Amino acid sequence: MDNQLLNRITIDPNICHGKPTIRNKRYTVDLVLDLLSAGSTHEEILEDYPNLEEADILACLAYATKLTKYSSYTKFST
Repeated sequence: MDNQLLNRITIDPNICHGKPTIRNKRYTVDLVLDLLSAGSTHEEILEDYPNLEEADILACLAYATKLTKYSSYTKFST
């Protein structure tokens, strides 16, 4: 299932300057992750962005998980 979800994440230099997006749409992975970290529920996100699907949100989470497994630790300043 993880690979099926990750197939929803696309990177195209002509869309959003090459940032990871969902299904070649202009919804970036970081947008969805920011919404989730701010406390938005899946239902709220899907209501506000009707072109997204539940699997898109799960794909963003799977993508973030993959990145954290293979990226070196960086402390973020707040």
